[in-house]
Amino acid sequence: MTPMVEALGIHKRFGATEVLRGVDLVVQPGEVSCVIGPSGSGKSTLLRCINHLERIDSGRLRVDGHLVGYRERNGRLYEMRESEVAQQRRDIGMVFQRFNLFPHKTAIENVMEAPVVVRREDKAAARTRAIELLDRVGLADRRDNYPSQLSGGQQQRVAIARALAMSPRLMLFDEPTSALDPELVGEVLDVMRGLAREGMTMVVVTHEMGFAREVGDSLVFMDEGVIVEQGAPREVLANPQHERTRSFLSKVL
Repeated sequence: MTPMVEALGIHKRFGATEVLRGVDLVVQPGEVSCVIGPSGSGKSTLLRCINHLERIDSGRLRVDGHLVGYRERNGRLYEMRESEVAQQRRDIGMVFQRFNLFPHKTAIENVMEAPVVVRREDKAAARTRAIELLDRVGLADRRDNYPSQLSGGQQQRVAIARALAMSPRLMLFDEPTSALDPELVGEVLDVMRGLAREGMTMVVVTHEMGFAREVGDSLVFMDEGVIVEQGAPREVLANPQHERTRSFLSKVL
């Protein structure tokens, strides 16, 4: 089976700071991989490299068997044109900490935007699909509301619907609940649980250990730009093998 995500020896630096130091990660189709670790460990940078929002400095990164952002010739990588990268990103949905909704567009207009603008879909068909997706995330009755009229949890659910509107094969979540009030976290995690049940491949950077234990197929602990430990979530959380993992979990569990 071709992995949905295959990262081999990924290095990434910002100036003098090496943020990723040889990361290897494999995520199979239909798998939910949860990534945990302290701030600054490279978790978000890894996600951004997977859809080429950040360029890698060395290594190989493939999604569904295809190099992301690069072509390889004679062992060397050549960066694709932005239009080609944009084509690849159609298959990768991303949900950020901050909802990044267009403030001047309603919920349904936010969800319709990419299919109409990027895929040139018929507006009526895009609207029908957007209504279905908003219903799926429990917001059919708020489709004509602007972001300012929605709670943080509702805005994040619109953001998930917007990502799903492009029918991605892979969903990336960058701490999707960290900007939410505690009582709003559950409604977003419920939507993500539903996606997992439907077989969506997901890489989730999260601090929600209960979600990782319950929904994750694998748990990855990162620190200082490397993967320190990975395995079945219940096993890693209950019986961490590395002192650094034990120290981190003692502070968050």
